[in-house]
Amino acid sequence: MTDQSITLHPVAHVIGGRVEPTDDYWGGTQAIIRIDDPRLGPDSTKGLEDFSHIEVVFHFHLTDQSDLHLGARSARNNPDWPEAGVFAHRNMRRLNWLGVSRCRLLKVDGLDLHVEDLDAVDGTPVLDIKPWFTDFGPRGPVHQPAWPTEMLTNYFAPHS
Repeated sequence: MTDQSITLHPVAHVIGGRVEPTDDYWGGTQAIIRIDDPRLGPDSTKGLEDFSHIEVVFHFHLTDQSDLHLGARSARNNPDWPEAGVFAHRNMRRLNWLGVSRCRLLKVDGLDLHVEDLDAVDGTPVLDIKPWFTDFGPRGPVHQPAWPTEMLTNYFAPHS
């Protein structure tokens, strides 16, 4: 089954916000997700304004695809953090170059979704947009190692 290929087409693009992907300081970043797929009209966003957050699936289009690390490695190459495999990271070095971000939906203006704290940059192709349902949040106790909390201390801090 690994030989099956999938073709995806963007439904939208990120407009504005950050222009360079960086590891930290995404807090307060505002951008617009402009739905620009000609198959989608104003009805595609009907009811979305009733949600406070959305999930955005996007393509890491600026990533150097030769910089792929499938083996275990320390996050951000920090030797103080344990080595972890590709599926224990959330970074851009992925086999299919897909990112998922949960961000605040500030306003729906036709086919423009005004968002905050989206960690995707200007020009990013958006593959899907979904409302965040609290019912899809984790069920049962949640746990993780200490290193992600240390690593993400400034992730959503305001950009200075």
